[in-house]
Amino acid sequence: MTGWQTLLYKETLRFWKVGFQTVGAPVLTAVMYMLIFGHVLKGQVKVYGTVNYTAFLVPGLVMMSVLQNAFANSSSSLIQSKIMGSLVFVLLTPLSHWHWFFAYVGASVARGLLVGAGVFIVTVYFGRPDFAYPLWIVLFAVMGAAMLGALGVIAGLWSDKFDQMAAFQNFVIMPMTFLSGVFYSIHSLPPFWQTVSHLNPFFYMIDGFRYGFFGQSDVSPWLSLGIVSTALLAVSAIAVNMLRTGYKIRS
Repeated sequence: MTGWQTLLYKETLRFWKVGFQTVGAPVLTAVMYMLIFGHVLKGQVKVYGTVNYTAFLVPGLVMMSVLQNAFANSSSSLIQSKIMGSLVFVLLTPLSHWHWFFAYVGASVARGLLVGAGVFIVTVYFGRPDFAYPLWIVLFAVMGAAMLGALGVIAGLWSDKFDQMAAFQNFVIMPMTFLSGVFYSIHSLPPFWQTVSHLNPFFYMIDGFRYGFFGQSDVSPWLSLGIVSTALLAVSAIAVNMLRTGYKIRS
């Protein structure tokens, strides 16, 4: 194995060793969302005119799980390594900042997609969506996981303690996730909140991902692709630069 592949293997093994917590628990959480929202609103809400609400909810829960777990993987790994002092062993290796980036983000993508697949397998029982454009599904899932993995690298490097990491997740990741249209179409919102949602890159990830299932979306999938691609490049550039300069890991 080359250096970055070894680090990638180590990061993948890290979450897989506690798979009941890192994979099983998020799947159970998604099932709880499905049972609650699907039961309460099933038959009362129609989206895109004819789509059943339960089927509409499945892609949103899958993508939400992908994003949250991709972020959690890289951010938790870095903050734990910094606090426990084990990050020094990675610093001693002749790995470049690019090696770090691809390893941490790659493991985040792997966890995000694995959890997303688990959520889909379990929730599809409640409402089976179509597969209008499978390529769009894969594309937005991978790009979304990569972006949140890179964002997790930024959060992990920036945080000095678990309190700061929790604040980043509670005040940045969670609000952006729940205002992204996971549980609703943004056309059902008042004009002000529609405007806020259009400023949220998470909305375009979920909307583009949902387009792959139904062939319908709140905005053009090409617009979503352009915005998600731009956001991914911007976040990745910041993460790579922080790794290159050794931000909060070389002092």
